[in-house]
Amino acid sequence: MKKLLSLLLVVLMFVSVANAQQDPQATKILNAMSQKYRTMKAFKADFAQTLENPSAKVKETMNGSITVSGDKYRLGVSGQEIISDGKTMYTFLKDANEVTITETDEEAEAMAPSKIFDMYKKGYKYAYAGTETVGGVKHDVVELSPEDRKNPIYKVRLYISQKDKTLRSWQMFRNNGNRYTYTISNFQANPTLATDAFTFNKAKYKGVSVVDLR
Repeated sequence: MKKLLSLLLVVLMFVSVANAQQDPQATKILNAMSQKYRTMKAFKADFAQTLENPSAKVKETMNGSITVSGDKYRLGVSGQEIISDGKTMYTFLKDANEVTITETDEEAEAMAPSKIFDMYKKGYKYAYAGTETVGGVKHDVVELSPEDRKNPIYKVRLYISQKDKTLRSWQMFRNNGNRYTYTISNFQANPTLATDAFTFNKAKYKGVSVVDLR
């Protein structure tokens, strides 16, 4: 469960970065991006995650999708679904055709998309790292580093579109040599959502086994 929640955090942690405290130029860029996402009632997106470790000759990519509305979210990746309505969490494993139901705990709430704004107001240093053109789109590049030296992530590099202030991709560098690259695609602001978008509708999962831990 913690691993799945961590992945959710990774997918969303910089969609709504708020109030950088160091570099004024980085502050301006991050605040503009934050404001853009704050005005949305909901959003949907696809993403690709690539793990690279040159020394271990590792390169792996997996794809997923995310839907967010306030403190509610639905994440699909690698045969798994995590659905939360802010109070109850459903974790569905496709291969096992099993869903585990739990109440959201303090840790899960801390990682919820609605808390991202407050989570990163402190604890990171910010610096503007120039511009870079990726796929024909010019981006502002902002680098973040944790103030806590024990943090296994020592640097995060954000690529923010100069044109529309959206976050297009980011890289996370870990002390173990792993580098994660996340690329957002098919972003949709304020989509029309089904009434059961953030609930687990058992009728849609024939024969599913339910493990209720509430």
